[in-house]
Amino acid sequence: MSRPEHIAAPEIFYDETESRKYSSNSRIIEIQSVMAERAYELLAIPEDKTGLLLLDIGCGSGISGDVVTDHGHEWIGCDISKDMLDVSVEREVEGDVILRDMGQGLPFRPGSFDGAISISAVQWLCNAEKSHHNPRKRLQVFFQSLFSVLTRGGKAILQFYPENAAQIEMITSAAMRCGFTGGLLIDFPNSTKAKKYFLVLFTGANASMPQAKGVGGEIEEESGGVKYVNRKSEHRRGGKRGGLKVKTKEWIKGKKDRQRHQGKEVKADSVYTGRKRGPRF
Repeated sequence: MSRPEHIAAPEIFYDETESRKYSSNSRIIEIQSVMAERAYELLAIPEDKTGLLLLDIGCGSGISGDVVTDHGHEWIGCDISKDMLDVSVEREVEGDVILRDMGQGLPFRPGSFDGAISISAVQWLCNAEKSHHNPRKRLQVFFQSLFSVLTRGGKAILQFYPENAAQIEMITSAAMRCGFTGGLLIDFPNSTKAKKYFLVLFTGANASMPQAKGVGGEIEEESGGVKYVNRKSEHRRGGKRGGLKVKTKEWIKGKKDRQRHQGKEVKADSVYTGRKRGPRF
């Protein structure tokens, strides 16, 4: 499939029809919510600390903002698509939303936010949607303003879908040049389905990078609430050391769960699922 940013500018691609379809798709809602939960986790806010003000960049219809609300914080969201924001208003999200192109900077006072998250948005800045757009300049303006609106010691967690290594370098280096410390964190780097890129940014100099998921021989990979198993690694281990043996009851039920999640018709489980058959004579 073509990447959305190759089809049209975000404010055009996410028109009324696409915005409503996006915001009512249960699969998309689940994935966005899981990634927002992971972004919030990477902010590492103490559980007993509530009432902070967070910024949601590219908030869309407020799916990621709902996660912030669930954790007891206030949030303000910005998005370039008016139709997406209209859906968020209809959904009666708890946060305030504003129409804004993040490539033109964030229109808030310095030190306004305790932290920021962004889900599936930053990669749009790598494209020149208009003749006067310069991706590197727009990234610079965005990160400069983001650094300014965060409190000192604040964090920003930006999940994005890079098209290639050049985009990763362009986005990461732009952030570092604007005063941030931190870097790129990749969950499940050896998986094609579960791999997720997070830019973890600190406004202070003494913060340490969090641990990525799925690193160091981890077998099960979670993406959108579904577990995927690295079959090649499992085969090399002969199904041992934590891997599920192929064709066992657990393996079959896991496969059927994934197929159900994909909308496929699957036979119901029974007491005979995965049973061992005796030899035929």
